[in-house]
Amino acid sequence: MRAGAALACEAAAPAPSWYLALLGLAEHFRTSSPPKVRLCVHCLQAVLPRKPPARMEARTHLQLGSVLYHHTRNGDQARGHLEKAWLISQQIPQFEDVKFEAASLLSELYCQENSVDAAKPLLRKAIQISQQTPYWHCRLLFQLAQLHTLEKDLVSACDLLGVGAEYARVVGSEYTRALFLLSKGMLLLMERKLQEVHPLLTLCGQIVENWQGNPIQKESLRVFFLVLQVTHYLDAGQVKSVKPCLKQLQQCIQTISTLHDDEILPSNPADLFHWLPKEHMCVLVYLVTVMHSMQAGYLEKAQKYTDKALMQLEKLKMLDCSPILSSFQVILLEHIIMCRLVTGHKATALQEISQVCQLCQQSPRLFSNHAAQLHTLLGLYCISVNCMDNAEAQFTTALRLTTHQELWAFIVTNLASVYIREGNRHQEVCLYSLLERINPDHNFPVSSHCLRAAAFYIRGLFSFFQGRYNEAKRFLRETLKMSNAEDLNRLTACSLVLLGHIFYVLGNHRESNNMVVPAMQLASKIPDMSVQLWSSALLRDLNKACGNAMDAHEAAQMHQNFSQQLLQDHIEACSLPEHNLITMDRLLYSSRLRMDPPPAWPVSCERETTRTMLKNVAKKRGKNQNVFPKTFLQRRKSKFLF
Repeated sequence: MRAGAALACEAAAPAPSWYLALLGLAEHFRTSSPPKVRLCVHCLQAVLPRKPPARMEARTHLQLGSVLYHHTRNGDQARGHLEKAWLISQQIPQFEDVKFEAASLLSELYCQENSVDAAKPLLRKAIQISQQTPYWHCRLLFQLAQLHTLEKDLVSACDLLGVGAEYARVVGSEYTRALFLLSKGMLLLMERKLQEVHPLLTLCGQIVENWQGNPIQKESLRVFFLVLQVTHYLDAGQVKSVKPCLKQLQQCIQTISTLHDDEILPSNPADLFHWLPKEHMCVLVYLVTVMHSMQAGYLEKAQKYTDKALMQLEKLKMLDCSPILSSFQVILLEHIIMCRLVTGHKATALQEISQVCQLCQQSPRLFSNHAAQLHTLLGLYCISVNCMDNAEAQFTTALRLTTHQELWAFIVTNLASVYIREGNRHQEVCLYSLLERINPDHNFPVSSHCLRAAAFYIRGLFSFFQGRYNEAKRFLRETLKMSNAEDLNRLTACSLVLLGHIFYVLGNHRESNNMVVPAMQLASKIPDMSVQLWSSALLRDLNKACGNAMDAHEAAQMHQNFSQQLLQDHIEACSLPEHNLITMDRLLYSSRLRMDPPPAWPVSCERETTRTMLKNVAKKRGKNQNVFPKTFLQRRKSKFLF
């Protein structure tokens, strides 16, 4: 609400001096640091008793509604003013800026108050009457499409985005046409409609390359396009195949960071959009790089980029309260938590899980979108501290909360590993049912190469525990074939060490050594503490069996070091108050917290103690045995899959 801009469209007659004075004072109070909201509202309210002309009255109601909506919790008053602005402005010809901004803000307020049924018809009417105003027509189409997306009605959202793309083409805006098509491609990827995605992305690529305009807008389109390509490959578990696209994306964001914002407005009003600020795009590129590094098993690289991204986020959140920044932060933390669990930093991982819980409790939408992931992370933590009953409860809860196919398959695979390691007869029916549902030989439920390779590993692990070694080798060789094809280093290391264990049990020490040595090297590179622990135990026993005393002593020393590190971390994690989170079968959210506005569309200018664990192990192997004997190693070996 700027005084000059507010009067730019008031061409019918000069504004009275009292109106100018009140509007100027209101703007002064609004832009003060900190804003003096109450005084601003008082100045605007003083306009209405003077019975101003309809144009001034409608604009004042809009300004009051906007200030109350953005700076206060007076939702009822904000709604009342916005409804009046919308009602009055519809009767005034050539008053599009007030009319459609009132409709846009009012629909946002309705959504915040969970009155979606009121927001939809409002937006539809505004879209219907805005066809002669390209900027507002496109913006309202984006807004209604986002509303349908938040309701999981992706079909309707895709239809609206298709309408928007065609409208943008008609009005000569290839830039906004690309934004509509890329947004539609994003939803099609969410729906797993891959046959429709490929031709759409091909068309988008052509439009992006052919469009000549503002360099920052062009590069932002390219970033959007490449982010969709990279996430498509990562969802498919094709870590190696994605590298060229990821490299292009990283080069593109470097180019954007060197460009200066161009203050010249586009000549076509339909081009007055941007996808994300370039600072947000930088964080997004860090995020997809972390996702790739996590899947590939480059955990140190993942941690490095996570640290950079989180540092950038902290700076941005001081100036920007955009909900998408919290979403980025939660996803980054989810990935770094899995890294910590692999590298033997359970206590840190647990504290970060608690941090994710706190972030999600600030927004019901964020909590709803990440509740299943939170329970999955707690389940993975429970496995790492050998609390299998709690792990089962957390994974079961996560399965009830998700409809995402890849996450479902990931949870089921890890739940199957819990049942295999427990060896409980009462769980056999559940285990066989799970293994049948993730059978990689036929009817695998998702297209992910990585998850299918993990399913082969789980079947190999089960066959190993059943003593069916030839069958186990077949499954594990299939895992190796798939993981080597796409550089899935953690699955490769896990498969090699399990194959080495099988050959050791069969008495083929030479072949066992050929498996365990590269497994140890790869696990050290990742670094994966559990696989290193397992590999060092096997190397110790192999060298003993082969009479290599010095090598056996060296391996035993490595095993002892890994054991002590894991035990110390285990004790530290279990002593934290956050450890009690594992007993919560369902994380709760306070519904009294305020809803956040929707992000990310194109926008305008039971606890098992350590003592009990060690006591149980001592009973099995004798009090003077190592606290991580073979039986315990066998139970630890599939902590989680990637």
